[in-house]
Amino acid sequence: MKYASYLSVVAGAIALSTALPFGIGAASAAPVNFEIAFNQTETHPQFKALQMFAEGLKARTNGEYTAEVFPNELLGAQKETVEMVQTGTLAMSVAAASLLESWNPDFSVFNLPYLFNSIDEQKKVLNNPEIVGDLYKSVSDQGVIVLGSFTAGARSVYLKDRFVKTPADLAGEKIRVMQSDTNVQMLKQMGGAGIAMGQGEVYTAIQTGVLDGGENNEIVYSSLKHVEVAPYYSYTRHLMIPDYLVMNVDLFNGLPDDIKTIVTEELAKAFDYEFDAFAADAAQARADAEKAGGKFSEDVDMDAFRAAVKPLVDSKLTSDVTKTIYQKIEALR
Repeated sequence: MKYASYLSVVAGAIALSTALPFGIGAASAAPVNFEIAFNQTETHPQFKALQMFAEGLKARTNGEYTAEVFPNELLGAQKETVEMVQTGTLAMSVAAASLLESWNPDFSVFNLPYLFNSIDEQKKVLNNPEIVGDLYKSVSDQGVIVLGSFTAGARSVYLKDRFVKTPADLAGEKIRVMQSDTNVQMLKQMGGAGIAMGQGEVYTAIQTGVLDGGENNEIVYSSLKHVEVAPYYSYTRHLMIPDYLVMNVDLFNGLPDDIKTIVTEELAKAFDYEFDAFAADAAQARADAEKAGGKFSEDVDMDAFRAAVKPLVDSKLTSDVTKTIYQKIEALR
C-alpha cells in the first residue's frame, strides 16, 4: 500500500475561509480554502513544502480548492493551533511530536534515540502506511488525524571546548535538551547531564557556563548562532524526530473522491520534497557555521551510544503498538 493510498483514506473536508460552515456535506459553490497553521518562518523547509502543496492544489482544481499557510505563529503557538484543529476552528496544523505523545503514548516510539540510522531510513518509515497507518488514525478520539510527517533533521551534540566520540566524553558535561523527561534520561545514559531548557535561553546559558553545550540539527545550530559559543559539533545523530501534519477528524470525509485524490497526491509530493529541502538547508547551515568558526566531526562511536541508550529504549517499548512498529523498523534494516 503506497503512502498516497493511505492519505486517500484520511484526506477530508477542511475549514473554510469563506462564510460556509464547517461540516460534512457543506456546499462547495464558493472556493474552499484550507487554512494551515505553522510555527516557523517562511524560509523553513516545511513552509516551502506546504506552499508547494497549496500551489499544486490550486492548479489542479482550477482554484476551486486552495490552501493558505500562516507562518510565524500568526494563528497562535503550536499547542493552541493544534487545539483549534481539534475543535474544528482551523483546518490543519503542523504538530510537534511531543504534542501527539501526550495524547497517545504510543507516539513516543518516534521520539526514541537511535530509532533510525539515517534520514533516508526515517523517510521510508514515517509515511509508510504499513507501519504508521493505525498509529496515525489512533488520535481520532482527540479530534485529529495525522496526514503525514515531515522530518526535523538529525540532532547531534555540540560542546564549547571539544568533540565527542564516546559516551565517556560527555562525562560531567551539562547539555541542553528539550523539555521532556525522556530527553533528560537519554542524555544521562549517553554519559552527560541533560538540562531541560527553553531554546531561547541556550546561547546565554552556554556563554555564561550554565551549560557546556547543546544538541540540535545544523539549521538551529547555525541560525541561532550557537556556533559562536559551542563550536565543536559532533555527529552523534541521536534523535531524528518528526513533525506531523494534522487535520480535524470530523471534517475528513467531506471531500469529493476526485479532490481527495488531488490532496493525497499533492501532500505526498510535499512530504517527499521537504525531506530533500531539509537536507539541502542543513548542508548550507553547516557551511555557514564553518564560516563562523564551527568545527564538525564524524568520528563518533555510534554503536557505543546506541548501546548506552538501549535500556531507555527498551523501557519505552511498553505496548504492542510500539513493539510492533519498532520491530518493523528493525526488519527494514
